[in-house]
Amino acid sequence: MNYKGLLLSIYYEAKKNISYVQEIDSSNLNNIQILSEKCFVQKGVYTVFITLSIYKILHPEQDIRNHQTQIEGGFSGRTIDYQFITPTLKELNLPSMAESGWLTRSLEQPYPYTLNYDGKISNKEVKKAFLELVDAIEVKSANPKHLLIELLRRIIIFQKENQIIISPLKNPEKLTILKLIGVLNSQFSLKYKTFGGAKLPVLAFYAIYEIIIREVIRYKDCNLKPMSSHTASDKTSKSAGDIEIFKNDELFEVIEIKLDKQIDANIVRIAEEKIIKFNPKRYYILSYHGINKNEIQIINNIIDAVKKKHGCQIVINGVIPTLKYYFRLISDLEKFLILYTKLIQNDSELKIIHKQKWNELILELQNEL
Repeated sequence: MNYKGLLLSIYYEAKKNISYVQEIDSSNLNNIQILSEKCFVQKGVYTVFITLSIYKILHPEQDIRNHQTQIEGGFSGRTIDYQFITPTLKELNLPSMAESGWLTRSLEQPYPYTLNYDGKISNKEVKKAFLELVDAIEVKSANPKHLLIELLRRIIIFQKENQIIISPLKNPEKLTILKLIGVLNSQFSLKYKTFGGAKLPVLAFYAIYEIIIREVIRYKDCNLKPMSSHTASDKTSKSAGDIEIFKNDELFEVIEIKLDKQIDANIVRIAEEKIIKFNPKRYYILSYHGINKNEIQIINNIIDAVKKKHGCQIVINGVIPTLKYYFRLISDLEKFLILYTKLIQNDSELKIIHKQKWNELILELQNEL
């Protein structure tokens, strides 16, 4: 059996709620619980653990702590992850990295994953759990298949418990731009007291662009690149921004969206660096809090210089004014609402509170129509 086939078979066992809890000791169960709870924010650690476990099952003679070929007696965990594990996790709608868990600096250090591994995994509890599980497999002969099934079983249960079915509108024909902007404004301005909310306006613009590229002549022959993780850095995801539009296989337009930051000169300079690297035709920077008026002249100077040197037009604006303008361009507001709601429902990085609040806002909107 190949790597993908084995991961699929283990996933389907986990999905059937098959459990090996009685055969796993308490310390390993505790560490599995830590990884399952943190898998959405520590996706690199969780992905690497899955890769190592799969490899150990298929190659029991291999010391999986030696995760790179440059380590004596090692193998290329990153290659297995990139080719088989991460694509399969995406296919199964499980938490996954943009390309590979080994693109995380704290995990790509060329040293064995022993208990004293010095990679600076940010969450110390997760680091300890990960290294102890690898040690349990390699030193204490814990069964990697049992551990992996239990990890995936808990993640599947968590996903089901956090699934929210968002109510559709009963009278969508009464929906107006003003009311739609009002509900989005309410959603973006809420203080959720948890990470993830910054992705909401990104999903909103992704939904609107799904419509615009089909209805606006400027975007003829364009296609949207699938969104990468909002928690991944642009360097890790190899992305020019939050949303990328391609035309004839060339980067055509980029949209970078800020929920909690004003657009200032530094943000525009960072955009300039990306423009030099990726060469888009147009680069939008949109912020819910607008533009820092104290730096507007500096910002305009950078925009002018970029246009002259690189031919790329930087456009800066507010999130809400831009959405309001785009809604005037599309033929069907309900289509946007359906697409946006679906993106919220299916997004694994959003928390249950984000989905619950959107459902509440939709119900309030329904009462107004």
